[in-house]
Amino acid sequence: RALPVSALGPVPLQMARTQKNKATAHHLGLLKARLAKLRRELITPKGGGGGGPGEGFDVAKTGDARIGFVGFPSVGKSTLLSNLAGVYSEVAAYEFTTLTTVPGVIRYKGAKIQLLDLPGIIEGAKDGKGRGRQVIAVARTCNLILIVLDVLKPLGHKKIIENELEGFGIRLNSKPPNIGFKKKDKGGINLTATCPQSELDTETVKSILAEYKIHNADVTLRSDATADDLIDVVEGNRVYIPCIYVLNKIDQISIEELDIIYKVPHCVPISAHHRWNFDDLLEKIWDYLKLVRIYTKPKGQLPDYTSPVVLPYCKTTVEDFCMKIHKNLIKDFKYALVWGSSVKHNPQKVGKDHTLEDEDVIQIVKK
Repeated sequence: RALPVSALGPVPLQMARTQKNKATAHHLGLLKARLAKLRRELITPKGGGGGGPGEGFDVAKTGDARIGFVGFPSVGKSTLLSNLAGVYSEVAAYEFTTLTTVPGVIRYKGAKIQLLDLPGIIEGAKDGKGRGRQVIAVARTCNLILIVLDVLKPLGHKKIIENELEGFGIRLNSKPPNIGFKKKDKGGINLTATCPQSELDTETVKSILAEYKIHNADVTLRSDATADDLIDVVEGNRVYIPCIYVLNKIDQISIEELDIIYKVPHCVPISAHHRWNFDDLLEKIWDYLKLVRIYTKPKGQLPDYTSPVVLPYCKTTVEDFCMKIHKNLIKDFKYALVWGSSVKHNPQKVGKDHTLEDEDVIQIVKK
């Protein structure tokens, strides 16, 4: 579907034509909000016909974390996946071999990590081209995204893929904007800024919110925010995912070039074909996933160090641990004994709100 054309031409075109200065900030904010709304309409399928989702895209989530491999056709994603996981994702020397999502699982430091080869995202996927739409829907559920790039093709690819993901509400290596936003029934728009703002003023905020038909709300800006930040908060469907750029085919460049690549943030150079530098990549993946391993200890026995219970870093209380094992466990929960870095004494008696740390050992005592 083409973007709607207003009197001045399509929205992105208007944005490109508008000079950036104080007077036009207000107009640009409005156009950005309009664009965000149009993009959302593109990705949320309309109700109605029972077409059903595309086959092969709704992969069940297994394991402790899910990593999506995104990249242009022929950058070596499938080779990397098959060499990492020993999964055979159909590899051929022509473009667009991977047409559905291929899951593989690797075990690393006791955690089961699901790897998904998301078919080549082409430029324009966010506008509904290719099978981009389903691919990005899966990408949104990942805990980490690996953007696989060809070292010889310039970083232009990187920009295109980032733009695709951004357009779908996926924010890479960033935190949610520090903006308080609360709708009300009456009272107009109240804007409070706790620090100086370079882009947003009351007029711009009002025009962006008016685009969403919001005329009564409290907005608190706790950092120097942009129009995009405000739109992200209003849309409310953004996902913030860590990302690693994997530069493949380093066997084709010089040592000096390799030294430069190593200085780029969030970047790991590898050769999927020769299996070079995989340990570096796995180590970085582990850092970015921030998983917490908890070992269990049955009463009167030694801890089981072979199969930890793996929790995401934001949910590591004793209650989260119990829920991961079985929801009935919390009903019979009396207290827990914990050994490890999260407690002062070993063992220490803790309640269900205690926060556990990596490699703690826990014993649950039931009522």
